[in-house]
Amino acid sequence: MSTTVNVTPTARTVEIDGVATSVIDTGEPPSGASAPPLLLLHGSGPGVTALANWRQIIPVLSASRRVIAPDQLGFGGTATGEPRTYGRGAWTGHALALLDQLGVDRADVIGNSMGGAIALSLAAARPSLLRRIVLMGSMGVAMPLPEGLDGVWRYEPSIEESRRVIGLFAYNRELITDDLVQMRYEASTRPSVRDSWAAMFPPPRQRWVDDLALSGAELNAITQPVLLVHGRDDKVVPWSSSAALLDLLPDARMHILAGCGHWTMIERTADFLAVVEPFLTGEATTASGNAAR
Repeated sequence: MSTTVNVTPTARTVEIDGVATSVIDTGEPPSGASAPPLLLLHGSGPGVTALANWRQIIPVLSASRRVIAPDQLGFGGTATGEPRTYGRGAWTGHALALLDQLGVDRADVIGNSMGGAIALSLAAARPSLLRRIVLMGSMGVAMPLPEGLDGVWRYEPSIEESRRVIGLFAYNRELITDDLVQMRYEASTRPSVRDSWAAMFPPPRQRWVDDLALSGAELNAITQPVLLVHGRDDKVVPWSSSAALLDLLPDARMHILAGCGHWTMIERTADFLAVVEPFLTGEATTASGNAAR
């Protein structure tokens, strides 16, 4: 059962391998809490931050455990604008170094879109690190570049482009407000964010999908329980991506939400938490390989 608590997530800066990294860290959990820390990894939308991705669920999840939500390398408060190599290796290494710096040697993880691919990459790189994995609208498996994802990655800062990209993310058109469009546009125009974004996904963009994909052997070797959550109407990463992961991961179950796009945790917050919280506490009874609607 989800319990809303009065927590306003705030970020601090931690130096990770010479990069000033913005991270929300809710700190020690309430007395008696036994769950490991929970790492939240956002996706690759323009102007994204950990707060923008996870603001609706951090207050709930932090009621019972420590929650760690970084701006990934090149995004938000971690963007420097300096010349840098991006990709799965860089994002994975940065996340591992962050957890090492924070003294975390065991965690659960929720990864959104690109963040899902990095969650899987963490499991492949350091199998003992992760206990349970939640993937939401996830990449991480070989597939053709989706048209919607290509549309996201070709974003160039403008109000019109911001509205177009948010329209790809959201199934519920009421979410596409002028305030949200303006906020994401302004976030994408910070010089360090703008310059980092320009370096991340230049064409041909299929190579970035390929870079984020784990091999079949890597996925077969991930033995942690995995929950796949996907919006049926996702235009950015179609739910066939989760279906492919379901076939390759040894211990996986899938939950599909009709009338939902790429922003499952924002569009369907209560439904998202209703399936994720029991899974993370080990109370979920959904059978491996079962797709729920």
